[in-house]
Amino acid sequence: MGEITLVRHGQANSSATTEAGYDMLTELGHQQAEWLGHWIHAHDGPFDAVFAGSLRRQQETVAGMGFPDFTTDPRLNEIAYYDLTAEMEAKGLSAKRESPDDFATHFPATLNAWQEGKIDGSERYTDFTARVAGVIAEAAQPGKRILCVTSGGIIARAVADILHLDIAKMAQIALPILNTSVHRIHVTPHGPILAAFNSAPHLDHADRLTARTYY
Repeated sequence: MGEITLVRHGQANSSATTEAGYDMLTELGHQQAEWLGHWIHAHDGPFDAVFAGSLRRQQETVAGMGFPDFTTDPRLNEIAYYDLTAEMEAKGLSAKRESPDDFATHFPATLNAWQEGKIDGSERYTDFTARVAGVIAEAAQPGKRILCVTSGGIIARAVADILHLDIAKMAQIALPILNTSVHRIHVTPHGPILAAFNSAPHLDHADRLTARTYY
């Protein structure tokens, strides 16, 4: 049996209003990546291959975890969420996001509008789902352990594919995904099986409760 381990990047600049402004780890985000790296190297087995998206926050996370020899795969890049919400606002489909807390209402509405073709973004929704399915299929190698450092939208889409969830349920499972959380998919002859979701053993300390962040 093989295994895919998906890790969300560390806390990024959630006070940003653009894709570029968001794409960098905060001081806490770097610390989260370091803590996770220490936990993985101490408690987990070796990986046959390590991948990360091409976004800065993803590459800073994988490097901070202690995996300098990783392969970049842009298919692991996040949904261009700020671009999508800007398009939603420009078309009068939603109010302006005032704070990161608005994510809980904006994200489901944005995904739904994107799927229905009301907004276009930098890629079509069907292209997004295809690239996520493609990278997960390639990582699903029998007998191999593959680590992929990515983002919450990619993880939610991968889980939705395994569990056959609709767009509304995908949005719901995306909302609680922690920064530097760990998600595992078992690769079996009968198809992929979700084995772990949103675990954060490196943050399970009384003095790290405030380090458990969602954005």
